[in-house]
Amino acid sequence: MEKSNIKLTTAEIATLWKTYIHNTAVRCFYKHFLQHLQDVEIKSIIEEVVVLVETVIGKIEAIFEKENFPIPKGFSDKDIDLSAPALYTDLFALSFVYRGGQIIIPHYANVLQKVTRIDLYTFFAECLYSETELHKKSLNLMLSKGLNDRPPNMEYPKSVEFIQHQPSLINTWLGEKRPLNTLEITELFVGIERNAIGLIFLMGLIQVTKDKEIKDHLLKGKKLAEKKMDIYDKLLRENDHLIGFPVPMELTNSTISPFSERLILFIISAISQISVSALGDSLSVSMRKDLAAHFSLLVADVMKYGNEGLKILIERGWMEKPPQPIDRNKFYKS
Repeated sequence: MEKSNIKLTTAEIATLWKTYIHNTAVRCFYKHFLQHLQDVEIKSIIEEVVVLVETVIGKIEAIFEKENFPIPKGFSDKDIDLSAPALYTDLFALSFVYRGGQIIIPHYANVLQKVTRIDLYTFFAECLYSETELHKKSLNLMLSKGLNDRPPNMEYPKSVEFIQHQPSLINTWLGEKRPLNTLEITELFVGIERNAIGLIFLMGLIQVTKDKEIKDHLLKGKKLAEKKMDIYDKLLRENDHLIGFPVPMELTNSTISPFSERLILFIISAISQISVSALGDSLSVSMRKDLAAHFSLLVADVMKYGNEGLKILIERGWMEKPPQPIDRNKFYKS
């Protein structure tokens, strides 16, 4: 990585800090998976993921050390119990890699728009490439094991068409009667897939969480995930594009938690933040009024749920404060 005497910008500090915290968190889950995996092919991918995560963490620590910047606490082996029984099956571990790639790839792509130091740009570009390769491997393995449901097919159009500018047709296009277009179908299908994996994840955490307040919060998250899946599934069913979405029980019967309560609450809060962004993307491509209404209401629901999780984290002293510049307003007060 190129050396540079240019100080980190606020955007670069933020991206490095967030990337570090999240990588230390997911590392705990991958380490738990590795303790129990039986499938050789899945184990090989998880081992690659752990190496990549450790590499990213190590490089960010080196950057912070060089800049004399405090290294975030994040999460460590203190947040996992490697002696705990398996909580999820091998197939879920593979799904976790696949779903993780769907989140991490856009994160690294977005980061490249925000960093200006060439050494950091090169670092995050390498992260993006490595994560893309791992995601491709996990997708291929999921397909070979019959795990990945593909979005609905359609007949190819015979020609290019434009929407006619007529008031009656505009009302039809924006209203609820028009059939779903491919952009809208895709968002609904991906939304079901995303929430199905999240639902299994939540069910496992609920199964092992002993803290009543946190368990109640996770149960709310489960109901919210089910609500979103029901809405998306109903919309697709009405257009004969999809009938149901099976959620395989990729959980064991263990009631011993491999994860600290702080880690559990943090990862769910982080997923809530990501969900808001995903719903925003869905809203941006939806031209039917009913879809826009559904996505807007769900954004409000998820934001409320995420804020409840953050409140618990803060009340318990578990929320690590993001780096902040000097509050110069304090200097102006007499």
